[in-house]
Amino acid sequence: MASPSGSQPASSSFVETVKLEHVPSTYTVLLGLFKDVTNAEFLQQQLLSRNAEYEYAFIDASSVISRVQVLAAVYKAITIHMSGSMKTPNVHSEIVCSLSPNNNISEAYRRFGITPSSKDLIVIKVLISSSAFTPEAVQQHLLDNVQGTPAPFTDEVLQSGLTDRAKVRKYYKLNGVGWLDGIKDESLQRRETELLVLGSMALRSL
Repeated sequence: MASPSGSQPASSSFVETVKLEHVPSTYTVLLGLFKDVTNAEFLQQQLLSRNAEYEYAFIDASSVISRVQVLAAVYKAITIHMSGSMKTPNVHSEIVCSLSPNNNISEAYRRFGITPSSKDLIVIKVLISSSAFTPEAVQQHLLDNVQGTPAPFTDEVLQSGLTDRAKVRKYYKLNGVGWLDGIKDESLQRRETELLVLGSMALRSL
């Protein structure tokens, strides 16, 4: 197995199993987060080379405003996978594209996926019933191959400095929304931004 040097020792479970409504039990969604990643370029190269051992959705956390945004993309991607209408190689790349407000696949990868300069990564693995992987094996593989600090994927962690609000507003074309700037309450502004982001993601498929 290709692996960067300096693998981490095993720790208590940080990979979360997420249950999504209306998703068949044949799909298991695993979710994790790494902060201060130092080998993003290596990880991106594994994706580009189609290394099956690294078939994950690696999402740059700076382009994410909330946990719900990511879960909405996961749900949409699984729905597309179930319908057999994927336009990307697998359900994981479909997750990254589902974050985008438009259908430009290369732009979605560039804006929401991993880049050599990514520092904080949300990692998603979708196991389908026939998969030979287990949640424990996935976690160990991530610990061995992602050089970063595992952290819980919560809105609080995102708000601690991971989200780049200016980037989110640019990607979802929210800079011209004057009333959003007028909201002085930080938590309310973030919530309204999240709703606008979710709306943009939903409208993409129409």
